[in-house]
Amino acid sequence: MTPCMARRTALRMLAGAAIAMAAVPTGSAFAADHWPSKPITLVVPFASGGTTDIIGRAVGQRLGEALGQPVVVDNRPGAGGTIGGALVARANPDGYTFLLATVAHTMAPGIYKTLPYDFQKDLEPIGMVALTPNVVLVNTSIPARNVQELIAYIKANPGKVNYGSAGIGSTEHLSGELFRSATGTDISHVPYKGGAPMMTDLIAGQIQMAIETSPSANPHVKSGKVKALAVTSAKRSPAYPGVPTVAESGVPGYEVTTWYALMAPRGTPEPIRQRMSAELAKVLKQSDVQKRFDDQGVTAGDMTPPQLAAFIKTETTKWTKVAKDSGAKAE
Repeated sequence: MTPCMARRTALRMLAGAAIAMAAVPTGSAFAADHWPSKPITLVVPFASGGTTDIIGRAVGQRLGEALGQPVVVDNRPGAGGTIGGALVARANPDGYTFLLATVAHTMAPGIYKTLPYDFQKDLEPIGMVALTPNVVLVNTSIPARNVQELIAYIKANPGKVNYGSAGIGSTEHLSGELFRSATGTDISHVPYKGGAPMMTDLIAGQIQMAIETSPSANPHVKSGKVKALAVTSAKRSPAYPGVPTVAESGVPGYEVTTWYALMAPRGTPEPIRQRMSAELAKVLKQSDVQKRFDDQGVTAGDMTPPQLAAFIKTETTKWTKVAKDSGAKAE
């Protein structure tokens, strides 16, 4: 073989190798093509038994069935959901760790001086899961049949009415602070490590009121263990027949909607995010999922990732202002 022929042969071999290499998927592309190949972790940043946990387990089970791998709920309560949020923000973005974020994560920037992560920068939106009103609840010993009677009772008993929440910076916390500032009442905040333990103390009379999410409140209202005085949404909820909104009960402008969204660590491969978003949308359209949501006063989400990103930005601005106006802080 002449030197010229040898060079041509070598070039052909190099070209063939380059084509072969191009045909082999690289790291993230290969991982996305074979995803999921093991169980997926869904971090629920509040205690088991609360609304976030209820929704996370219901949707997680169906996502697992659709994806062919179990979705394992990992409860990481504390600090108004920010412990779980930070955990996912720092997780390996390989498509095996997701966060069930809530409105509390857009409240946190206005409550905490510093946070170990940036909710909007360190996490990527997959899709809105659910939205629900909160419900103004009181212990059955409180002699109030509506919001105006509750306000009168609080003003007649200054410093004696405590309201509970699922933790500092949670939706119940800011809902209570907004109620306090809107009504000019003297109520004190008692934080818990989740909605379930808070509800236990409300039923027992250790605290007098709460503004809790609908799914957590619903069974206890139906059983008569607590009284529902109003819902916080702009419109009445079919889950609470005859229960008015806070706004129509004499507190104009008061409106709170608690929402739950699926988020992934920043850098999660786009094909994985797209697949998870598509499967979530399908799950939320299943008739039995929608019926279960309807029974608890929950509306299934319907937002694309870009729409959710814009919504999160708006919510962060709104709740930062509420925190500033009310003076609510995480001490």
